[in-house]
Amino acid sequence: MKLKTSLVLLSMCVAQLSCAQIQPLTKTKNILSAAELRPQGRFIMHEKTGLELISGAVHFGFSFEGSACKIYANLPDGQGHNYLQYELDGVYQKRIRIEGGASEPILIKVPEGRHEVRIFKATEAHTGPIFVSKVEAQKIRAVATKKAPMIEYIGNSITCGAAADASEIACGKGNYHDQHNAYMAYGPRLARMLNVNYMLSSVSGIGVYRNWNSEGPAMPQVYGKVDFQEASVRNWNFKTYSPEVVSIALGTNDFSNGDGKTPRKAFDADAFVKNYVAFVVLIKQKYPKAQIALLSSPMVKGPSRLALETCITDVQTELQAMYPNEKVAKFFFEPMEARGCTGHPSVDDHLILAEQLKPFFSALIK
Repeated sequence: MKLKTSLVLLSMCVAQLSCAQIQPLTKTKNILSAAELRPQGRFIMHEKTGLELISGAVHFGFSFEGSACKIYANLPDGQGHNYLQYELDGVYQKRIRIEGGASEPILIKVPEGRHEVRIFKATEAHTGPIFVSKVEAQKIRAVATKKAPMIEYIGNSITCGAAADASEIACGKGNYHDQHNAYMAYGPRLARMLNVNYMLSSVSGIGVYRNWNSEGPAMPQVYGKVDFQEASVRNWNFKTYSPEVVSIALGTNDFSNGDGKTPRKAFDADAFVKNYVAFVVLIKQKYPKAQIALLSSPMVKGPSRLALETCITDVQTELQAMYPNEKVAKFFFEPMEARGCTGHPSVDDHLILAEQLKPFFSALIK
């Protein structure tokens, strides 16, 4: 009797082992939750509302099989609109307009097969966030961030890619963000040329010590907020990334004549240099090992251009004395006759800027 019982138990064990051997090692997934996405840029992950995409060009990627994928995205403002954009298998496709209150997912149709899609926020932080709750497709997998150095681009509307793309809505029509194209801005394009990671920390109209049509808050006052809003209670976690290079392209708005309505004092070089140096010290506190790159502006011309370059050189000199063992680099753009909206660089102009910067940043990246 004992022998018979032992044989039965042995048979059961063998059967269970055989079943275990033929089970797949991983289950096929058709849905990626927001928590499984791997975004790069400024974002917040919420337990209930999902992934909040905040900064311009913040992005994530996934691969899948089949002929379509669905992105479940929505806006906190039921009356507004915003834009995502995407590339398919490494090739840029287009912008996608998201209407406030829309309930249907974004459907991307592709030829049958295995594909990789990367989703980017086309607009800057001040345009408002876009929430992504999940992505759906056959055999879907999140794409890991490549192991490469990172460049953080701090700047104004030029760095945002604002007013660059009038291919869908003409200049002067629609809302300000209708011509935003962060993917095609000089920073992301340069990063793709160098095969490095990147993030944009940029705000239209912002400056070092004053803005386009106001005395502030300028970039040093909002940089620590996740959405670059001074009144925000949400702080950015600077431990999220460790950029190898921090590129700063500010000054265009400090030198501007304003909107013609708000009283505007003459440019104060001392205030500019003092605030700029203090801002870099703040950045070095956040990223002690980061190299600093000081960029001029292709939009500032004539005597103002020379004044800006002089100020940047003074900033470089002061910083080099403070950090004698580190190189503080600078780059001066060639003046540009911009072809975008309201005097901004166009998509084609941003390629010119990226090509100008390529040798300079190639020398900085280890």
